Amino acid sequence: MTSPGDVEQAEDRALVSIEGQVARLAHPLYGEVRRAAMGTLRSRRLRGLVAQTMDPGPDPIPRAVLTVDSDLAPDPSLFLQAAEAAIRIYELPLAERLARAAAADGDPVARLVHAASLSWLSRGDEAEAILLSLEADPSEPLLRAQTRLYRAGNLLWTLGRPQEARRAVDAAEATGAAPLQSAAMSLALSAAVGDLAPVLERGPVLLHGDPPDELSRNLIASAVSAAAAVTGEQGLLEEAAIVGGLTADRIPTVIPGFELADLQVLGYRLAGMLDRAEERARGMHAASADLPGPARLMGLVVAGHAALAGGRVRDALLLLREAWAGLENSGHEFRFRCRTLLATATGQAGQTASVAPLLDDIVARHHPAYSFCLPDDLLAQAWGAAADGSTTEAHRHAVAAATVARETGAPAYEVLAWQTALQFGDATTAPPRLRALATLSPRAATADAHARAWADQDGERLLEASAAWTRLGDLVAAGDAAAQAADVHRRHGRHGSALTAAAVAEQLARRSGAWTPALALAVRPLPLTAREREIAVLAARGLSNRAIAGRLTVSVRTVEGHLYRAGHKLGVSERTALADVLGLE
Repeated sequence: MTSPGDVEQAEDRALVSIEGQVARLAHPLYGEVRRAAMGTLRSRRLRGLVAQTMDPGPDPIPRAVLTVDSDLAPDPSLFLQAAEAAIRIYELPLAERLARAAAADGDPVARLVHAASLSWLSRGDEAEAILLSLEADPSEPLLRAQTRLYRAGNLLWTLGRPQEARRAVDAAEATGAAPLQSAAMSLALSAAVGDLAPVLERGPVLLHGDPPDELSRNLIASAVSAAAAVTGEQGLLEEAAIVGGLTADRIPTVIPGFELADLQVLGYRLAGMLDRAEERARGMHAASADLPGPARLMGLVVAGHAALAGGRVRDALLLLREAWAGLENSGHEFRFRCRTLLATATGQAGQTASVAPLLDDIVARHHPAYSFCLPDDLLAQAWGAAADGSTTEAHRHAVAAATVARETGAPAYEVLAWQTALQFGDATTAPPRLRALATLSPRAATADAHARAWADQDGERLLEASAAWTRLGDLVAAGDAAAQAADVHRRHGRHGSALTAAAVAEQLARRSGAWTPALALAVRPLPLTAREREIAVLAARGLSNRAIAGRLTVSVRTVEGHLYRAGHKLGVSERTALADVLGLE
C-alpha cells in the first residue's frame, strides 16, 4: 500500500514505531487525529485498500468491518460470516450492524441472523417484525421452522409473551423439519414457565442425544439445569453443565450460556454445595470481564449470585450493584434476575432505604421466563421486610415461598424457604418440613439439624449448627444460628455462653456483611419480647400505629399496648428516641 521510503520517513518523524516487520502508530491518538481530518471519500478508499490486504479466513470480522464502510462492492457472504463470528464473541452491536448489511439484499438466512442479534440486544419489536415477514415468505420447511423457533425465543425472553411463544414452537414442530431444535426450544419454554414434568421426562434423553448446533445444546442443558436445580437432582445438574459446555476449563460460546451458568449456580446454591456454585460462576465472570454490552453485565450477575449463595453479602452487593447500573433501564431480561438477587443481598445487609425500590419493582413487574424462580422473588421480599424490622411479614413471605415451592414440585427451593423462615425465628412450622426433606441435599441436612436445635432451644447445638453452616459456606445462616444460640443462652441465664455465642455471631457478620434480625438481637440485646421489639423497630422507622397493625395483621390497640410496654422497659417516652436505643440507621 505504501513504499519503504514513506514508512522510513514516518519513523523518522516518530509517527510510527517499527518492531520487526510490524509498523505501529507511536501513539493511538495520531490515528484518531488523521481519521478526523480525513475526507469521507478518501477514508472509504483507504478502508477498501486495507480490506483487500486481509485474509478473511481466520477472522472475518476485521475485513468485514472495513469493507462495509469502504468503496468496495458489498460482500453479503463476508458480512454474514462476520456477523455470526461477532455473535460468538458477544459483540452484539457489531453483529447487528454486519447482519443488517448482509441482509440488505433480502437473503433470508441473513435476515434471520439480523433478527437474532436484535433480539439479544433487547430490541424485540424490531426482531419480531423481521421474523413475521420471514414467516410469511414462502421458503423451505427448515428455514420456516427455524424462523418460528427464533420467534419463540424472542417472544419468551425479550418480549415476555409465553403463550405466543408456545404457539410459535408448536408451529415449528408441525413442519417436521427441525425436530431436535424444536424439542430444545419446547423444553426451554416449559422450564421457564415452571412446567417441570416434561423437562424431567424428556430432558435426560435429549441431553444425551445429538443436537444439531450449540444453541440447541445450550437450551436443552439450561432447561435440564433449571429442573434439576429446583428438584435437587445434583447428578443431572452436573450432566447438564458438561453437555452445555460449562466446565472448569470451558464456557459456552452462545448468548444463553449466561443463563446456563446462572441456573447452575442456583442448583448448587439450593443444594448447599457452595464451592461448586463459585466454581461455575468463576469461569463466566473471568471470560466476560472484557466483553462488550450486556455480556459483561450478565457475567457480573452470575458472579454476584455465587457470592450471595455463599453468604458473602458485601461481595454480592458490589457485583450486583454494578450490573444493575447497566441493566436497570436496558429492557434486558437478565435485569429481572439481577433485581431479585440484589434485593435479597440488600435486605440481608439490612439496608432498608436501598431495598424498597427493588421490592416495589418485584411486586409491579414480573418476567414470565423466570416463573420457576418465583420462590426467589418471595424470599427477596422476605429479606426486605426483615431489613425494615417486620419479622412477622418476613416470615409470612418465607412461608409463602415454601408453599409455592411445594405446590410446584420444587423441594430444593422449599428447603431454602423453610431455612429462611427458621432464621426469622420459626420454631414450629419449619422443623417438621425440614425433617421430611433432610435427605435431599447437604443444605437440607444442615437446616434440619439447625431446626431441631432451635425447636429444642438448645444453645450448644445451635452453635454446632452455626459451625456446620460455616463449613458448608453459608455465612449468613451461620451468623443467624450463632445469634440464636446467644439468645437462647441469655434467656436461660447463661450469660458467659451468651457472650461467647454473640461474639461468634459478630465475627460472622463482619465476614459476610449481613445484618439480620437475629444478629441485631444478639449484638444489641434489649429487655423486650420479640413482638415488642418488632413493633418498636417499625415505630422507630416512622410507621403509624395503624400502618404497623396492617403489616402485622393485629389490632391498633394491640400495637399501642406493645409500644407502651416497650417504651416503659426502655425508658423512652417519645417515638423519635426509639431509633437511637434500638441502634437503627
